[in-house]
Amino acid sequence: MKKTCLLIIACLALCFVGCTEEPPFKLSVSNDEVVQVGSQMHLSANAEVVWSSSNPLIATVDELGIVVGISQGNVTITATLKSDATVFVKHQVTVIPSTNPPCEECEECKECEECKECPEGGVCPTFSFPEPSSEEEVFVELGIDRLDEYLDWFSGKRVGLITNQTGFNRNLVSTIDILYEKVNLVALFAPEHGIRGDRQAGAYIPSYVDEKTGLTVYSLYGATKKPTVDMMNLVDVLCIDIQDAGARFYTYIYTMAYAMEACQENNKTFIVFDRPNPAGGQHYEGNILDMEYSSFIGKYPILQRHGMTIAELAYMFNEEFGIACDLKVVLMRGWGRYMYYDDTKLPWVTPSPNLPSVETAIVYSGTCIIEGTNMSEGRGTTTPFQVVGAPYINAWDYAEALNALNLPGVVFRPASFTPTFSKHANTLCHGVQVHVIDRATFQAVKTGWALVDVVRDMYPNDFTILNPNTKLNTMNLLTGGNFITKDLYTLEQQFALIIADTETFSATRNKYLLYIEEPQA
Repeated sequence: MKKTCLLIIACLALCFVGCTEEPPFKLSVSNDEVVQVGSQMHLSANAEVVWSSSNPLIATVDELGIVVGISQGNVTITATLKSDATVFVKHQVTVIPSTNPPCEECEECKECEECKECPEGGVCPTFSFPEPSSEEEVFVELGIDRLDEYLDWFSGKRVGLITNQTGFNRNLVSTIDILYEKVNLVALFAPEHGIRGDRQAGAYIPSYVDEKTGLTVYSLYGATKKPTVDMMNLVDVLCIDIQDAGARFYTYIYTMAYAMEACQENNKTFIVFDRPNPAGGQHYEGNILDMEYSSFIGKYPILQRHGMTIAELAYMFNEEFGIACDLKVVLMRGWGRYMYYDDTKLPWVTPSPNLPSVETAIVYSGTCIIEGTNMSEGRGTTTPFQVVGAPYINAWDYAEALNALNLPGVVFRPASFTPTFSKHANTLCHGVQVHVIDRATFQAVKTGWALVDVVRDMYPNDFTILNPNTKLNTMNLLTGGNFITKDLYTLEQQFALIIADTETFSATRNKYLLYIEEPQA
C-alpha cells in the first residue's frame, strides 16, 4: 500500500477589505513556505489580529497564527483586525500530498524497526500520517463563543441585545446570561416569535420583563419594528445574536436592519455575533426582489436564497443599501461555506415554531411561497414546509408530474396530512412531501416555484393565489414581484430568471463574504 504524507504550501496571494490601494496591515510567513503536516508554519501580522481558518479540515490556525495542514485542498487563513472586524487580510493556503516524508519521522512508524529500511538521508517506505477524522476535527466557535476576545468593545458601555431562544454558545448557555454576567447588559429586544420563540408567525409581541434577569424586553414586533429614540437612549451598544434561516423573507434579518438604522440615527454602535447559515453558505439562488414589493418579509434587492451569514448580510445592508452605522462583527471560527448546520456539530434550536429541523431550513427558502396560495404549506403538522397540499389535489398525480421535471437533488413523495391549525385546519389534505436526496445539487427556489406552477396547471379551477388583485399580496411579497401571481412566465422562463438574477447578484454578494467562497455547484 502506497504511503504518503502531506505538505502545506502557503500561496503569497493576499486579499483584503477596508482599503483600496495598500493592505491595512502586512502578513509574514516564518521559515520555508513548505512545511510538513504536523509541523508548524507561523503567520504573523504587524497589528493585533484574530486568526481564523475557512476550513479546519484542511488547515487549522491558532490564536498565535500557527498553521497546521490537515488534508489535501485549498483553504484561506484570515487575519482580522481586532479593533475593527471590517478590516482583514486573507492568505491563501494549499495543502498537497507528497511521497517524501523526512526520515526523522520514522521513529513513529511501527512497521520500520530502528529505521533499518531507511537509507541515510532517505525516505521511510512505510511511514504515513494518519488520515484526519472529520468527526474529530470539526470545531465551530460561534461569535458569542469568542466574546472574551472583544470585551474591550463593551467596556464602560450600556449594552442592549436582540436575541431569542437561538442565542446561545456552543455549550447551550444563553447569550442573555453570558452578557448579563460579563458586560453591562441593560435591555433586551424581541423579534418576531418573541424572545423565547413561542409565538406563531405574525403574532403581536408586547413588551414585558424578563423573569430571570429582571430586564425589560422591548418588542420589535409589536407597536414598532424599529427601536425608538427612547429605547436607543437606554444603550450605547446594541448587539444581535440570533439564528437566521437563509431566506430573503425571514424577518430576523430586517429586525437587524432596522436596528442598524436606529444605531446610525442615534450615534450608537451595532455589533453582530455571527452564526452559520443553516442551509449552507456555498449555494445561493433566486430572483432579485423588485423594490416595488419591498416589505418586512423582503426589504432589500437580494436573492430568495442568499447563502450568506447574518454578519455578511449586515455588511451588505450597511454598505450596499446605505445604512452606514458604526458596525462591528464577531466572526465565527472554524465555519466553512460548505457547511450545513448539522455539519457544524452544534446543537439545533428551533429558530421559529415552524422551522423544527435543519431539513426544514434547507427547503424553506423555496417552499415558503406556498403561504401565498390556497394550499397548505404544512403549518400545523410535524413537517412544515416539507409537506404541501390541499383537499382538491390527487397526491399520486401531483407527485408524478413533479418528478417528471427531474429537478436536481429532490424526490416528491405522495403524502396526505391534516393540519391542526392554519390553512385547511382539521381537513384532510393531499399533496407531496419534498425529500432532498442530494443537498449539493438541490435548488430550493426552483423547487418551490415548480410546486406552484404544476398545481396551477393541474387544478386551474381550484388553485388560487391569495388576494390576487392586491398588489402587495403575500405571494408578491414573498417572491419580490408579481410574475407568479399574474402567471406571466412559463416554468422554463421562471428558471431562466433565477439563473440570470443569481449571476447578477453574485458580484454584489462576493464583496461582503467574510469566509472563503467556494465554487457554486
